Amino acid sequence: MVRLPMVPELLMQLFKKPATNAFPARYLPPSVTTFLHTVAQGEVAINPPVPVPPGFRGKIAYDRESCIGCQLCLKVCPAHAIEFLPTTKRVRIYVAQCVFCSQCNDICPKDCLKMTPEFLLACEDRFAESQIVE
Repeated sequence: MVRLPMVPELLMQLFKKPATNAFPARYLPPSVTTFLHTVAQGEVAINPPVPVPPGFRGKIAYDRESCIGCQLCLKVCPAHAIEFLPTTKRVRIYVAQCVFCSQCNDICPKDCLKMTPEFLLACEDRFAESQIVE
């Protein structure tokens, strides 16, 4: 007879309460994409606002004026989300490809890369202007 060690765990999970909050379906907007677009334009606010925990690693901010073009960020990026632009000696960061590990921020000698608390990054076009940091 074959014993399946996961069966008791599966049965226990059936009777446990969920670990997450249920989405309040009565507040669901007709179109989530339209709702996020109006939030980005500042017409509507997410209510209640979601507090960002300390040390949160959101969208990367890039200070191109202080960048010296050393390319260290390219070398440590595990997702290859950073591209070097040789004509301007600056970098381009593809947010849709970034894994938000913050290794580029840690190695930057001029501190021109910072993690922001911005987390509403969903977009249907991964090459949209909001998805590329230059």
